[in-house]
This record gives sequence, structure tokens and C-alpha cells, in this order.
Amino acid sequence: MDISIIIPVYNSERFLDRCMQSVLRATRSFAGTAEIIAIDNNSNDRSFEILKDFGKKYPKIVRPMQCKTPGAAAVRNFGVTQAHGEYIWFIDADDEVVSPSVNKLVTAAKSSAADLTTLGLTKIYPDGHQDYIHAIHADDPDFASKFIRNELGPVQVLIRREWYIEHDFKFLEGGIHEDMEMMPALILYTDKYASVDEPLYLYYQNAGSVLHPTKWSQRCMDIFPALRGLYRRFEKADAVSRYHDELEWFFIWNLLMDSAEYFRKFPEGRKGLAKSRAMLRDYFPRWRHNRFLQRVNIRTKFKIYRNFISF
Repeated sequence: MDISIIIPVYNSERFLDRCMQSVLRATRSFAGTAEIIAIDNNSNDRSFEILKDFGKKYPKIVRPMQCKTPGAAAVRNFGVTQAHGEYIWFIDADDEVVSPSVNKLVTAAKSSAADLTTLGLTKIYPDGHQDYIHAIHADDPDFASKFIRNELGPVQVLIRREWYIEHDFKFLEGGIHEDMEMMPALILYTDKYASVDEPLYLYYQNAGSVLHPTKWSQRCMDIFPALRGLYRRFEKADAVSRYHDELEWFFIWNLLMDSAEYFRKFPEGRKGLAKSRAMLRDYFPRWRHNRFLQRVNIRTKFKIYRNFISF
């Protein structure tokens, strides 16, 4: 089996047909062998029924499953144990892939004997606006640095399965931000990578999703154990000194930009801002001198400092 496409599914009936049809188109245009492991995670809508229908219609390629342990992390971890492909690709159930994606990714990975293959994606917003996010080019001398700093999501990387299992990678279960805790650390264990800088993935920015909440959720505090876990991964690989500035910037951006902007919207978020300041002081007390911080524009720098001193 060349590739296993793993799709966690939770209450996704609105998007599931669109997603599955796109993945099926991509596998049909692929000369190799593929399987689609679509895993329902305690949905209370028709998601699992839809998956079973796809399984009946395409029994040679679609494998509908269930995982009772809640959370995308648990579903992805379970999916890896069920996969047979040389490569694995994690897909979100509310997104799409473009038809040439599987063929181009597997071809690039095989030709380079790559453990990791990055791809480009298009962010699509509710108002129709689109942004293209480039892949990190394999020939970029700063590939490893950018891989850590750019916070790639699971959908942006094709992974060689045996290498992934050999290094015992697993997503942190029990919360959100599970990809933040693991993805940057992948690069610490390989220098074999490839890239396809084309818009192979359509990433829909759906309001109200886990990563785009419209009301306060205590789950957003999961960023703190996620970052602690990521730091421990760098310690285990003896890579904190080697990638100090990259890891420091990762903390700065996630604590004082992404999460802070959310914390500021709600009264309950004040404790999140306080914890962000404390974590940054504990892990990176000289963060203001970070070389990547010095490169950002004045508007971004102002937001970062504002969020650090906010009460």
C-alpha cells in the first residue's frame, strides 16, 4: 500500500460528502495503491452512516471505522495503528484535497526517499477570500528552522509511516492543540524531506470550529500543557540549544499572538493572559531579544508587547 489517508470525523455531515468525494478523486488519479481510513469519533449526527455508505460503495478503498476515545488526537493515533500505507496523510473532514494531490505527494516523497514532504494549501474564508500558504521548499537551507517556526498542521505534511512509528510519535490526547505539541518536533529526527509547493489542500476556515471558537471555551487553556510537552520533546532530542531561537519564537507567537488575541476577547481569558506571561518568563526570560521577533513589522511587534502587558 502506497498511502493511507486518515480522516478524523466528528459531527461533519455538512462537509463529509464534499471531503470524501475530493479524496476519492485524488486516489483515482493516482497510479499506486491507497486506502481511506475514515474514523468517526462519537458523532451524534449522520456522519458514521455517511461513512458506511461510502464504505459499501467503495469497499476496496474506503475503510469506515469508529474510535470511542474522544478527540482528534486519539482518532489520529488510532488511525496510524490501522494504516498499511508506506505514507500517511492526515486530512480534516471539513476540508478538500485537489485531484493531483496524492499522486504528486507520493511521487515527490518516493523520489527523494523523504520522511517528511511538505505541501502548499489554500485557506478559504467564509467571505470567499483566499490565502495561499506556501510549502517549505526542500532545498531551502533554513528548512528545519522554518519547519519549527511555521507551525505546520498535520494536513500540511505527508509522513513516512515506518519512520513515524520507529520514533514513537503520537499526538497528545485529552485536549486541543495536539498538533502544536508534536508537529514541530518531527524535524528533529530526519534530514530527509521533500516538498510540493502547489495548492494541493483546501483548508476551510469555518467559524465555530475548534480552532475558530466564537465563545469562551476552557479547552483553549490546553495550549499550556501542549507547549510544555513540545519543550520536553526538544529536551529529549537534546535540541533546545540548537533550535533555541526557533522554539522561543514558537512560544512567543502562540502565547502572545494567536492565543492572546483570543484570550483578550473574553473576561475569562484574563487568566490565560496571566499564564502566558508567566510561561514565557519561565521558559524564555530574554524573549524580547529573539532574532525572529526583531524581523516582524512594527504592527505585529506592537500587538505582541501589548498582549504581554495586558491585564
